[in-house]
Amino acid sequence: MANFRKRGNKWYFQIYTGIDPATGKKKFTSKGGFKTKKEAQIAAVEVEKEVYENTYVQEQNINFQEFIREWIKAYSETAKISSVRNRKHNIDHLNRFFGGKKLKDVTRKQYQAMLTTLHKEGYAFNTLDGIHSTGRMVFRRAVEYNIIKNSPCDFAKIPRKVETVEEVESSKKEIKFMEKEELIRFLKTAKENGLDKDYPMFLTLAYSGLRVGELIALKWSDIDFDKKTLRVTKTYYNPRNKTKEYQLLTPKTKGSIRTLKMDDGVMKVLKKHKEHQDDLIKLMKNEYTKLDFVFAKEVRNFGYPEFLKTVNTHMRRLLKISGIDKNLTPHSLRHTHTSLLIEAGVGVKEIQQRLGHGDINTTMNIYAHITKNMEEKASQKFSELMRGSLEL
Repeated sequence: MANFRKRGNKWYFQIYTGIDPATGKKKFTSKGGFKTKKEAQIAAVEVEKEVYENTYVQEQNINFQEFIREWIKAYSETAKISSVRNRKHNIDHLNRFFGGKKLKDVTRKQYQAMLTTLHKEGYAFNTLDGIHSTGRMVFRRAVEYNIIKNSPCDFAKIPRKVETVEEVESSKKEIKFMEKEELIRFLKTAKENGLDKDYPMFLTLAYSGLRVGELIALKWSDIDFDKKTLRVTKTYYNPRNKTKEYQLLTPKTKGSIRTLKMDDGVMKVLKKHKEHQDDLIKLMKNEYTKLDFVFAKEVRNFGYPEFLKTVNTHMRRLLKISGIDKNLTPHSLRHTHTSLLIEAGVGVKEIQQRLGHGDINTTMNIYAHITKNMEEKASQKFSELMRGSLEL
């Protein structure tokens, strides 16, 4: 039976919730701040019902910042370092809004207000999605530990910018890739004007569809020259661009671990590159650190994996020399590989497996963008063919 009392203008209730098994003492819960006794009675009935049904949770007075500090410590023990780094960035935003509060005092209204405020401040949808994802994980764990009864993240929605008709019409959301002729020109330029290992590196990217991090992490032990295959088992991680502070992480998804059948010509180029590297190792002797990387540094810190930004810089140089006036990155070669697979009639499932997409939707989105581009080109070519032949 609940006891009610009034303090000033507010009503409070106290309810017996059972015996504490650790101390043998009676336990009580209380709550206040109600404007009327009727409101307090309604809330008390709900708590009594939970106590009777053995579903009542005695929420604890744990500070949000204190809990999230322990949560990220536990999360770090099993998650990839790149994931931990992203979660820590998200935690900075969560602490900004809830750091001084107790977990149990964060309401659904306050949590939604955080997402709305960040949206108004101009944060992108993907950034908000990451923050919301971390928030859900933290509050879900607090529910699992019976620190809070419900998660304030439930039913929260990430605001989206409502585009005007003009913005939709003027937006150019396209996946950038090279046409077949452009790729040939680019690779010829890499062969004739490339620096040290440019040609085998970009040839491998173009013919495999690898992510750049997967390419940099490749070791000779991943390449089987007899079977003409390339095995993807890891990716390169080095956010500070410190040569010796790199890490090799497991790939993006389980589907990213894959074995690719490679073209005979590409394997011959890679074999020639290995011979060049072996000669360099003999020449440099103790100055070359033998780490087995396929695309290792050949200028200073010999043998260590190349920086991602170096691959990007070398590609910009080759694009300029080849006269390809497009804002492309090494990742564009992955999309180029996809477009040529589509053009060759390869099925979506096979493309998904070759690219290592964990989700078929990722493949389908790229497929839809590229095929739309192809349809537009087909229409343009037909128009050009018929131009001048028919009065319309």
